[in-house]
Amino acid sequence: MAQTKTITQAVERLGYRVTVGDVAAEAGLPLMEAQQGVLALASEVQAHLQVAESGEIAYVFPKNIQAVLWSKSWRLRWQSTWEKVWRVLFYLIRLSFGVVLILSLVLIVVAITIIAIAASSAGREDNDSGGGGGMIFLPRVWLGPDIFWLFDPRSDRRRRPRTKSELNFLEAVFSFLFGDGNPNVDLDDRRWQSVAQVIQANGGAVVAEQVTPFLDDLGKGWDKDLEDFMVPVLSRFNGLPQVSPQGGIVYQFPELQVTAKAQRTINPPPFLRESPRKFSQATSGQIIGAIVLGSANLIGALVLGSMLQDQSLVAELGGIVALVNSLYWLLLGYGTGFLGLPLVRYFWVQQQNNRIAARNADREQRAEVLSQLTDDQREKLAFAQTLTLQTVVGTDNLAYTTESDLTEQEIAQKDKIDSEWQRLLEQRGGKG
Repeated sequence: MAQTKTITQAVERLGYRVTVGDVAAEAGLPLMEAQQGVLALASEVQAHLQVAESGEIAYVFPKNIQAVLWSKSWRLRWQSTWEKVWRVLFYLIRLSFGVVLILSLVLIVVAITIIAIAASSAGREDNDSGGGGGMIFLPRVWLGPDIFWLFDPRSDRRRRPRTKSELNFLEAVFSFLFGDGNPNVDLDDRRWQSVAQVIQANGGAVVAEQVTPFLDDLGKGWDKDLEDFMVPVLSRFNGLPQVSPQGGIVYQFPELQVTAKAQRTINPPPFLRESPRKFSQATSGQIIGAIVLGSANLIGALVLGSMLQDQSLVAELGGIVALVNSLYWLLLGYGTGFLGLPLVRYFWVQQQNNRIAARNADREQRAEVLSQLTDDQREKLAFAQTLTLQTVVGTDNLAYTTESDLTEQEIAQKDKIDSEWQRLLEQRGGKG
């Protein structure tokens, strides 16, 4: 069964008065799934049914549909709460990679500094017989750009204002490592929504050439010539193939020809376009900063590794040095992965974008076929026009509605019923 959220959003976008075909087209759902979802939702929120004289059904949902669902379903309340909690948790997870990078670098620098001071002091004690008592100068370690503005509430005074499209540095670290998600995660939903919009915009009857700009694999040889790629479309929207007098195939979708609104404007896109993947939404400066810190982390880990070879010194110093020694392979692994993973992902993104560009070009080329029709294609389109039909379930031709009592409806339609009986009597009298 379709998710309640998907059905609800489709009903809201359609203005709360819908047919099953309207919902299936708006959400891109299979008709059977849309029908089950609409019926379940109508039962849950006590929507009204309007039955036209032709037998078609429209559903009228309350405007406060979200509030009704919220008050009735503990599951929806729990799901909404969990979504809010998960957003916070995931945001903290994103920040944690940058925090670990900074902490790792700090630990490495501190450990190197302590070991260097200890080694320097031991050397002077061996070489100096008594003298000096000179000052010990700590090595000055430069960590690159001022990264500690992240934790300073007054940091806004030291950097330019942040726009909505930008990430802070900790967010940028996660974006540098893993990217920002698949921009085409809803591609399949957009595909079927567009196909349904094309069908509705053409009166419920189309030819294959109008649908192919939204599909991917059309097959080869006989599979393509026989238009086998249309089978999933027919199955999803309960379509019927119709053969023209000249033998061309046209596809009719009766249930998508029923709508609750006559003046609804439908403007489907010319073809299905995939968005290219971005390596990262971080700015070039943030990416450079992440690379600098990652490189410093890796180089520092390698230097620290050579300094930790003297385990007796490590045991003597203890404290932070002992801690870093126990975590050394984790620090080295994180530094290596921090630079290695984005490098691999960069080449993978380029490969994916080449494939996306090829698919977009292929679908765009199919869309251009409609501007250069052959005689056979024109004949099919002309035959499709004869099958176009739109059944509007309006409020002026209702045979029954659950919004009022049946007796009240019969009284309101008394004149209409009497005229219908009179017509039938006259027909029988004429035959007699």
